Amino acid sequence: MVGPHPLLLNGASVPGEAGEIAVINPYSGAPVGVVSLASVEQAGQAVRGALAAFRRYKSVPVWQRSLWLAKASELIAERSEAFASIIAQEVAKPLKTARGEVSRAATTFRIAAEEVYHLDGEVIPMDAAPGSEGRVGYYFRQPVGPVLAITPFNFPLNLVAHKVAPALAAGNPFILRPTSAAPFTAYLLGEVLMEAGFPPEVVSILPSSTSVAEHLVTHEDIPVVSFTGSVGVGKRIRAIAGLKRVTLELGSNSPNIVAPSADLDAAAAAIVRGGFSHAGQSCVSAQRVYLHRRIESSFLERFLPAVKALKVGDPLDEETDVGPLIDVKAAQRIEDWLNEARQHGAKVLTGGSREGAFLWPTVLSDVRPEMKVVCEEVFAPLLSLIPYDDFDALIAEVNESKYGLNAAIFTNDIGEAFKAIRELQVGAVIVNDSSAYRADHMPYGGVKESGLGREGVRYAMEEMTEIKFAAFNLRG
Repeated sequence: MVGPHPLLLNGASVPGEAGEIAVINPYSGAPVGVVSLASVEQAGQAVRGALAAFRRYKSVPVWQRSLWLAKASELIAERSEAFASIIAQEVAKPLKTARGEVSRAATTFRIAAEEVYHLDGEVIPMDAAPGSEGRVGYYFRQPVGPVLAITPFNFPLNLVAHKVAPALAAGNPFILRPTSAAPFTAYLLGEVLMEAGFPPEVVSILPSSTSVAEHLVTHEDIPVVSFTGSVGVGKRIRAIAGLKRVTLELGSNSPNIVAPSADLDAAAAAIVRGGFSHAGQSCVSAQRVYLHRRIESSFLERFLPAVKALKVGDPLDEETDVGPLIDVKAAQRIEDWLNEARQHGAKVLTGGSREGAFLWPTVLSDVRPEMKVVCEEVFAPLLSLIPYDDFDALIAEVNESKYGLNAAIFTNDIGEAFKAIRELQVGAVIVNDSSAYRADHMPYGGVKESGLGREGVRYAMEEMTEIKFAAFNLRG
């Protein structure tokens, strides 16, 4: 194994001063590589460098930023196989799923290249207020400074892109603290950004310990923190960040409703994709599936054979649908939850077995709301089927969750669809697709313990800029 990969500190490759960690392939157990870790002093250096770079980068014209972002999009697409391969090795995402993530990341940068032209303001009719006649006012958005991005393992490229591309588009340098499970994907993106033409000093990629990450969160010269990860860590960041802009994309146990009027073939296929892609390790993975009793048996006739047909195995095998979880500990946690559910009456309709970090795609019935497999975020290839009779009672049951990220409803009843949209306490309602659906330009985020703020390129750019207002007294 080659020696520790250096940090990317304000565009310069430098050895980390706080030790090193090995990155392990979750499927094979083989080492992917070793990265060095940033010290507190190096984190401070990155902030000082980013702050100095900000004073210059915020004045780079819009057209130039757009060209750099578009070039980054092209380079990501050109290196699709390299990105997909390292994603598959670092986080065991099956190749065909990893390729989809790479394609989305290229799209995210392309959208940022377009949205940079639309980060504008508007003229305010000042004479709407008595006494303000003869005045003209307008506002515009301006960048706020270095953005700290803290990212998880499950989408090690596109979730990074959703923080980095908007930051750069808005005129902000960034400091990325990538997941320790997938730093090499982040480093490959760093290489792309440098080749695309971005000033080196606006780019920092710093794997680090939790204490160093917290030092960055609390640093007075970091005005924006964008985090995707667990609820516990998100609450900790919110508690220590102070008067910063904080965007949190946290957990969920996404509900998927299949109504009597639904196209059952389409619903079954979508929920298989939405529940088991990347072994269910997605915040919006289908977890709670509510089936109207009239269509329950017909749905299962379509759904269970499709789940059983999923191929479990080596992520580097082109045919694999479901790989292992990120590590054995994650699989053991779900096995414990599954055993607990069984002890209290839950039935396993398919799957239910664990081997190392693998959990075979699992479908449960006869669950109860208080079971962890229902009320907590499983983050695994496991979903629960829950029958319902009354739609109003179902809405109330769904809303009892502490989470509220994406929800889905499969229906051909337009009134039912709009009732779900109005009344479900979530950030997004997806009609006739699974809760796992996300387009990279849509506003994305949750309510309750699912987070604060919104991602999606345009909306993230708004989180990373501030409004400045100007007024002219033309009679002065």
